[in-house]
Amino acid sequence: MQDRKALEEFILSMPNAKLDYPFGEDVAVYKVPVDEEDKMFALVPEKKSPPYSVSLKCDPQLAVLLREKYESVMEGYHLNKKHWNTVLLTGQLSDEEVKGLISHSYNLVIGLEGHVPTFN
Repeated sequence: MQDRKALEEFILSMPNAKLDYPFGEDVAVYKVPVDEEDKMFALVPEKKSPPYSVSLKCDPQLAVLLREKYESVMEGYHLNKKHWNTVLLTGQLSDEEVKGLISHSYNLVIGLEGHVPTFN
């Protein structure tokens, strides 16, 4: 998923997802309402050239495994390193894997923690 527009469209396809800019115009923050509060599940830097990146909430054990396996997955940039990963969209992860991580992040935030994406 190296196309920023496709990335944004998929993120916004999550139920009740919305775009916000609480940190200024340099970072798109995608949130979902949870218990009358909007919670972040994805962050995408604006005004960057490819490769784009997306920061996503992640199960802590899976987060470490992904960082060890993929060069394009690193600790969350400016986020809690235990619970967030930043994924460079270089093509190392397939579109389906990136979508799985976005869904995983969304599900963690809304409280559906059972969904864990699989990787080859």
